[in-house]
Amino acid sequence: MAPQRRLTQLLNELKPTPSPIGTLKLGDITIEVPDSLTPSRLTRSSHLLDLNDPVNLNNLHFILQKYLLGQDVFLVSQPGPYARRLALTFASIINTEYEYIALHRDVGETELKQGREIRKGGNLVYVDSPAVNAVKHGRLLILEGIEKAERGIMPVLNNLLENREMNLDDGTHIIHPHRYAQLEAKTTQQGKVFIPAHKNFRVIAIAAPVPPYPGYPLDPPFRSRFQARFIDPVGSLLSLTTSQSKPTTLYNILRDIILSTQYASESRSALEVISKTSLPPFPQTALTKLQKLIEQFPPPENLSPNQLSRLFLTIHPALIYAPFQAWAILSRQTEESGLGQLGSPSMDSINEEIGIFGYSISANQRLDDTTVQLTFSPPPGRQPVNVAVPAGPKQLRPIPLAEQSGFKPSTRFLGLLTCFLQAHALGWDISLVPPALPSTASASTSTLVKVFGEVLGYRSEVIHMYKELGGRELVMRRNIEDGGSTTWEPSTLVEGAWGGSLLHLAGLDVIGSTAGSLSRILQDREIELWESKRIVAFAAPEEIASGELSVAHPSFRAISTASKSIPLKDWLSDEHANMFFSVPSQPMDTAEEAAVLLSTGCPQALVDTLLIFADKYRHSLSSENVLKNRKLGTRSLVRIARRLALYPQGTDMQDIIQRSLLAEFLPATEKMNLLTMFEDSNIFKKTAPFNPSPFMTEKALVFPAPSSGGEETKSTSIPLFDATQDLEGSTSHIPHMDHFYDNSLQTGLMRDIAIDIEILGEHIVMLGNQGVGKNKIIDSKYQLLGRPREYIQLHRDTTVTQLMFTTSLEGGVIRYTDSPLLRAIKYGRLIIIDEADKAPEHVVAIFRSLAGQGEMSLTDGRRVRQLVERNGDIAVHPNFRLVLLANRPGYPFLGNHFLQVLGENFSAHSVSNPDQESERNLIGQLAPELDKDLVLRLVGAFHDLRKGYEHGILNYPYSLRELINLVRHMKAYPSDSLGDALRNIFDFDIYKPETIDKLSEILIHHGLEVPSLGLEAARGVAKTKVQDVHFEPKDTDLSEPKEGEHDDKDHHGGNKWAGGTGGRDTAGLGGRGGYKRLYKGGEIKQVSDELKQNVPDHVKEKAREMARQELQRRLEELDMSHSEAKGYGQLLSATQAHMASLLDLLEHLAAKEEERVWVKRRIDGELDDSRLTEGLTGESTVYKRRGMEKPEIGRPQIKPKRIKFIFDLSASMYRFQYDGRLQRSMETAVMLMETFDGLSRKEKYVWDSGDGPDITLTEANKPPTELKERWKVTEKMYMVPQYAFAGDYTVESIMKGVDEVAKYDADDWFVIAITDANFGRYQISSEDLTRAMKHNPKVNTALICIGEGAEASWVTKSLPGRAFRVANTGDIPNVLRSILSTMVDR
Repeated sequence: MAPQRRLTQLLNELKPTPSPIGTLKLGDITIEVPDSLTPSRLTRSSHLLDLNDPVNLNNLHFILQKYLLGQDVFLVSQPGPYARRLALTFASIINTEYEYIALHRDVGETELKQGREIRKGGNLVYVDSPAVNAVKHGRLLILEGIEKAERGIMPVLNNLLENREMNLDDGTHIIHPHRYAQLEAKTTQQGKVFIPAHKNFRVIAIAAPVPPYPGYPLDPPFRSRFQARFIDPVGSLLSLTTSQSKPTTLYNILRDIILSTQYASESRSALEVISKTSLPPFPQTALTKLQKLIEQFPPPENLSPNQLSRLFLTIHPALIYAPFQAWAILSRQTEESGLGQLGSPSMDSINEEIGIFGYSISANQRLDDTTVQLTFSPPPGRQPVNVAVPAGPKQLRPIPLAEQSGFKPSTRFLGLLTCFLQAHALGWDISLVPPALPSTASASTSTLVKVFGEVLGYRSEVIHMYKELGGRELVMRRNIEDGGSTTWEPSTLVEGAWGGSLLHLAGLDVIGSTAGSLSRILQDREIELWESKRIVAFAAPEEIASGELSVAHPSFRAISTASKSIPLKDWLSDEHANMFFSVPSQPMDTAEEAAVLLSTGCPQALVDTLLIFADKYRHSLSSENVLKNRKLGTRSLVRIARRLALYPQGTDMQDIIQRSLLAEFLPATEKMNLLTMFEDSNIFKKTAPFNPSPFMTEKALVFPAPSSGGEETKSTSIPLFDATQDLEGSTSHIPHMDHFYDNSLQTGLMRDIAIDIEILGEHIVMLGNQGVGKNKIIDSKYQLLGRPREYIQLHRDTTVTQLMFTTSLEGGVIRYTDSPLLRAIKYGRLIIIDEADKAPEHVVAIFRSLAGQGEMSLTDGRRVRQLVERNGDIAVHPNFRLVLLANRPGYPFLGNHFLQVLGENFSAHSVSNPDQESERNLIGQLAPELDKDLVLRLVGAFHDLRKGYEHGILNYPYSLRELINLVRHMKAYPSDSLGDALRNIFDFDIYKPETIDKLSEILIHHGLEVPSLGLEAARGVAKTKVQDVHFEPKDTDLSEPKEGEHDDKDHHGGNKWAGGTGGRDTAGLGGRGGYKRLYKGGEIKQVSDELKQNVPDHVKEKAREMARQELQRRLEELDMSHSEAKGYGQLLSATQAHMASLLDLLEHLAAKEEERVWVKRRIDGELDDSRLTEGLTGESTVYKRRGMEKPEIGRPQIKPKRIKFIFDLSASMYRFQYDGRLQRSMETAVMLMETFDGLSRKEKYVWDSGDGPDITLTEANKPPTELKERWKVTEKMYMVPQYAFAGDYTVESIMKGVDEVAKYDADDWFVIAITDANFGRYQISSEDLTRAMKHNPKVNTALICIGEGAEASWVTKSLPGRAFRVANTGDIPNVLRSILSTMVDR
């Protein structure tokens, strides 16, 4: 055997090996450099590192040491291209072939081992991954982005790394070369083939350290198989720059600031560890960008403060959301270095040049088919700059820009365009970073990208990102040919790279860390494709002809824009900054925005008023509430202005603005602030007009002129649909309704929607409670207009693919059938998207680009566009309209916050219940035989039920639907009592006695006498109607009330056991003579009323005495007196309704956090339609299952929310308690204590409370669990202000509370304070209060000002969205509940 093994080994050694092409000497190491067997797998990068740099040589020497030892290397580096280029440089100097894998969240076993393909003839073949190719052929495997791969994936490679072994799906088995040499048979009896791992196979892994950067921590077994090398950030910053012949003073100063910031960020002092104000380190490419900028565009002698600020934002975009302290540190450094203070990155005047260093684009001239010369006008003291840049083949739009289609370029716009062109001239892709302020005027994003492409003659492509998009789908997509064979096709991005297109990556922020998989194509113009194909920097013509290598077109450029639906801090990372040249956007100023609004034909006076209000509203939005509230951007204002221009008379501006902002659904506190802004802007509410019913003419649906208070109004005609435009739809897709009961409110809403859709051409979103008639209003209108409509109902499991088409498998070939959405787009139909708030936000997000730009990218490679630009495009029909229907945001519907992802591309309409008069008319049409007085009372009662919901007293929004169903029951079954009919609605709340009591109170108030509601009514009906059952015990004699004996069995009748039913003397239910109720389960048997009433007086008195004694015993257990129990009961009852509502909200939110989603790429579960092709090829991970969604990389795991409540218990609270401020504060405290004690998921919320800066009411981890403890808290609240001295500690209390709550590890942090501080008397300025409220950026704060504090109007203006003035102390519980629900439900 041994001779045979030796012979085999010798034969292997005699195989031809690459001859050496030279010798490499690196420090003390000398090695022979072999020739390559596959030259196409060698490094072809044009961005290799400088071998004269000692930092690079030191790193390469380490890697070579490990390579010769046969060890794998792990490069720990800050995000950026340096580590990847270092690995490629190493591959280049030793002339080794390499394979590359960019890791992301969606990487699975297929990408790391073998994929499957079906070839012609139906043969299944296995395709090796780059990792398998590397181990078979002795190549260097580069794994980049280890921190992005889920922890369960990388162990796939553990055995390969440790023992050079791996089982492959095709039946082969890779083993260590030494083990292979010892094998006699290379194939087992089962047919498994052994393949040796090549002795030159090595791995270089690259990852950012976690923390401080976001990502998954390393799996210990995986980590242990590598030799680590930390890449010095300072060294990498300097190494990526090229040597300058004459470094400028500006470059030297800024380089020193950048390097000193890096050193400062590495400080280990305890102070730095806890500080949140340190300046974040600059991205790895900051110095490279700075150097190229200064070389290409020589700066003026002195930069203005604003130019300096914009320069810093360009090279370090994360400064946009950095705290003010970071800017202060940076400003101090620039001032000390002689550059002067930092200014505002915003424009100081409308004529300020905001091009980098003050340059401005002045001309463009074509040089050849792929090159354009740009001319930049210089700042004072410099020469014009002419630079030849890559361009597209189309005709150029000349510069200076002429006014076109109503677009008049402003100085601001030209400045942003100049920044774009400067970045392009430097060879960078561009990222337009949205404004830091949560709500601003338009930044001209779409127009800017469009004009940039036009002045360079580009063919433009838009890739609309959505959350489901994976890293592989960005580069390639599956295709099944007619014969059933599977192939890969290039994605739009790869086609754009080959063709030299301009790619607009719209909404790149929504795909999170997956965007990082594009870093190599954007930074180095290289990327791995399918089946060993690769885009490289350069290749020989014959290599390109073979198809294995291809080259990105030199004109290829990408521009990234954000959806603005995700906070900047969640996506604007170092990785993003290194991929793109960032350009901070500049919103329009008032004059430019006014010009846009005036171009609609809206009168000047209305435009001025509109802009005054818009400015106040935008400044009122904070980062906390902007993600849920409607923004009032320029697009929304244009929509309002167009409406005012069309109907200038009789239009209620406040009503139109409120509709646009969906003000009806704002929390009570924000609604109060909105009304104040209307008053300050002189926009007043007009009397609601009466809207007569519409009528039909031969060609139009006519809405008669509404009657109003003396103002001139006009009728509105909506043209009927021309059936010849859609013959098929007109015969089968027109909605049909048997009846629609006309009423003023819904007729007016129908008219407004018709104007938006049919005259203004808008897409709309309709929000309202359940049962208010959203579908009926739309269907009724389009039945009258004769217009076809499609319908889709969304739900939690709806996917983007399902919205586009349905998938079927026929004869081994996947077929796609257009969805109702695509049919509506093609044929110009209206489509109703129902339950839009129930689908995942990323699914609804596709409607944003469809409504805004008329564009959508389909997963099968087709595109929806305004016009057909290439084969396969689907043109949007001019009649196509989207109508999204959803329930109101927030509790109790708790739908997804989908409005934030829609942007401002939809005209919003809130659908409310009709007013009382409209509702009476509607009910009168539905049931004319009902007594008018009864109808009046019913409508009034339901109106008050809805008010009870709005005020937080009731938990359910009773709608028109419930009232109609009630009336229908009464009409059909007139013999049933009102109480019987009401049970259809109120039986849902049968176990909520406080709700039943409130319902009864409202009904009685309106003269609707219902004998009983709730449990008693239900049992009463069961007794009298269903089965008239009476229990007659044999023995009816009574002695004295007693407890009875206890056991675990059912007992009926008798006089011995406690907890039975139908007995006598003992504690139980349904009997007679007992002193208390006691239920142990089982069937309840009730004795007759005659027996119950026939109880002697002395027995009744004895029972009452025993009940009093039992109550006293319970009070003694609680250590409470009767008066204390009564006092606490009064406090409790005052806010019981609010308490129930708040408890319900917090419970629902806790449950919502644990809602499951579809987790894809599973090996079992339900078949995933989007992976059918993979299923055909035999992949196992083609299923999906419901499971908990994993948090985004860098997002914290779900931890408790920390909430601190601060109550003002100063002397004034006692002195001025005549207005109820102290009593209301105590009631509010009880509401909070009882609510949090009642939570079933107490671990979700951790709270505490206090008053002054050093008096604690409850402790964070020791909430009062007993009634007595909670009573003592209220006693303390009453007692403290009696003995307090004059003074105020509001500011100090808030700062201390913020510091205390921030110490804890939590999912979110909140501090809510209630104060009656007289700010003027105690010299508390807005700056003092603002500083305290924003003391720690991560802590969300809110302040309720009562008493004298409510008189300070500046409070709400200085702290928009955080401070609230409450003049009526009775509103404190309601306002606090509203604040808490708004803050927590984010």
